[in-house]
Amino acid sequence: MDDIVVGPLDLAARVDDALAVQALAFGLSAEEVGVRRHIVLRHLTNPGARALGATTPSGRLVGFVYGMPNDRTQWWSTVVEPYLRATGTEGWLDESFVITELHVHPAFQNRHIGRALLTGLTAGASEPRSILSAIDTESPARALYRKLGYRDLARQVVFPSAASPYVVMGATLPLHG
Repeated sequence: MDDIVVGPLDLAARVDDALAVQALAFGLSAEEVGVRRHIVLRHLTNPGARALGATTPSGRLVGFVYGMPNDRTQWWSTVVEPYLRATGTEGWLDESFVITELHVHPAFQNRHIGRALLTGLTAGASEPRSILSAIDTESPARALYRKLGYRDLARQVVFPSAASPYVVMGATLPLHG
């Protein structure tokens, strides 16, 4: 990470740069990027929403994370709530900071950028815990989340139009960093 700077990100101003990173990291089509652009901009209007970015010395955005305090009326919460209720972990939806997206450009992965973004964003949270969802497969991302203190709360969570099931994970704050 020697040459990468992690700091506050005006995500609304750099939404296209961020979504370009997400498209590469997550394999999104142009149509999916268009849908997500609208979603990201809408999320940023929520109270407490904030973002961090990882940039090169030239200002190129190579990673980003954003999130917000959870609100049970938000779409994500309404989808995951029955799965969490089934595992007795529904209470995690209250007083939690949700990591909405975390992506690092593939050429910059395995340099501790994701860790810096995630720990940096949650360090500013006033909530006592954090929740997120990830594709329900063993991956470097899930390994990172576990190292930081996240644990599985519900698995095989199905989001409408998602090709794969997800896992919802939660961690008490501060993260293990």
